[in-house]
Amino acid sequence: MKLISFNKKNDRLDKIINNNCEEDIYTDIGRDIESYVNKDIHSNMSKKYQLTEFFNIIEDIISNDTVKQMRNFRQHCNTSCYKHCMQVAYFTFIACKKLKLDYISATRAAMLHDLFLYDWRKKYRNVEISGLHAFIHPQIALKNASEIFELNDMEKDIISKHMWPVTLSFPRYRESYIVTIMDKYSACLETYLYIQDKLKKKTFYRYAYIFLSLIFFRII
Repeated sequence: MKLISFNKKNDRLDKIINNNCEEDIYTDIGRDIESYVNKDIHSNMSKKYQLTEFFNIIEDIISNDTVKQMRNFRQHCNTSCYKHCMQVAYFTFIACKKLKLDYISATRAAMLHDLFLYDWRKKYRNVEISGLHAFIHPQIALKNASEIFELNDMEKDIISKHMWPVTLSFPRYRESYIVTIMDKYSACLETYLYIQDKLKKKTFYRYAYIFLSLIFFRII
């Protein structure tokens, strides 16, 4: 079964669908998770990746206009809050299913865990917050999410304590710990990919400079 690529960026999707990808398959999907929202893509993939169920769980969340605003704010490096939350939600979904936990509540809460809707970098921030972002944004996200969706106790606990141990209160549920771990894993992955991309570009510019210099000196 072969997917028609939309562009060169989606060559990885072809490899995944044809089971030719040697990387950790779930991490590979997670890093480009927004690319799979289209049902024509994930409905044609192997069911072991469980993307159809994943998107069914968060369909009402990602269709919400307020949630979509997370695309306007960066989280780690050049990753938007929206993509970061979706990535954490997918990793949470996979982990909680394997561990036979409440993967539905955990996945939904993970998709909402950073719904704070402002640029957390101080020099770009256009809102006043009473405290350090790392400590208070979980409560802001919980307040915003509660105004839009009816949250159960587990979902509230996950959102409010996803920064543990920075936030001192211990999570009440095993699912809360899973989201905390996946949030940090996702942040590390996003930072790693950003640095990797920068280094590749620097290498390109370095070799381009050498190549142009050789041409220049041959001319003169």
